[in-house]
Amino acid sequence: MPIDAAFTAIADHALLVNFAQEISDTAHAYVVALDKAICADTPPGVIEAVPALVNLLVSFDPTQTDHVTVEGHVRDCLDRLEVTKVAGVQRSVQVCYEAPFAPDLDAVASATGLTTDAVINAHLASNFKVLMYGFAPGYAYLSGVREQIQVPRKSKPVRDVPAGSVIIAGPQCLVTTLTMPTGWSIIGRSPTSVFTGDPEHPFLFDVGDRLAFERIDTATFECLCKDGDHG
Repeated sequence: MPIDAAFTAIADHALLVNFAQEISDTAHAYVVALDKAICADTPPGVIEAVPALVNLLVSFDPTQTDHVTVEGHVRDCLDRLEVTKVAGVQRSVQVCYEAPFAPDLDAVASATGLTTDAVINAHLASNFKVLMYGFAPGYAYLSGVREQIQVPRKSKPVRDVPAGSVIIAGPQCLVTTLTMPTGWSIIGRSPTSVFTGDPEHPFLFDVGDRLAFERIDTATFECLCKDGDHG
C-alpha cells in the first residue's frame, strides 16, 4: 500500500477505510480507485462501498462475513491497486445569480472584499469536481471553489432553503435537491435537476465527474422551470 490506510470497525456491519485527515487529491484518488476495485471484485457478504472525501465505508452483512475478513480483502485490493487520475465526465449546470435567487451574494462579496460580479466570475471560473454524495439524496459535494471567494459556514443555519440553490462553504460547493436548512452561503439558483428519474443512474453526476456552471438570467431561469427543462 503506497499510502497508509487506517481501518476502523463500525458497529457489526461496516468497515471504514481512511486515507487522510484532510481533503487532498491524492487521498480522494485512492478512495475512488478502491471503490472501483471493490465493485469489480466484491467479496461474499459485502453489500456496498460508499466513497467519501478521504475515506470509504464498506458495509456488509454480519451474518455472512466479519470485519477481519472484509479488512483482509480490502488490504489485498490495496496491494494491487492502480491509482490513476480520475478523468470523470464533464458536466454543465445552469445557475442564475440574480435576486431573489442569490440572497447571500452581497454578503460573500463584502466578506471577500470583491464586487458581486467578481464573486460570480470567480465561481464560474472555478474547477469543480464531484467528491462524494452525502447528507441528503442527490447532495453532490463539489471541490474547487476558488480561494478568493471561500467563506466559512454561517453561525446559524437558514431554514427552508429552496431546492436548486447553489451554495458554497470553504472550498466546497453544492446544488441542493430538497427544501432544507443550510448554513452555507446561497449565491444562486439552478434549474438543472440532479435527479435523472433513472433508477439505474438516479443522479446526474458520478463521483469523479467535473462540473462547470453556466450563467443564465432570470427570464431564462423562469422559462426553463416553466417548460420543465432540467438541463
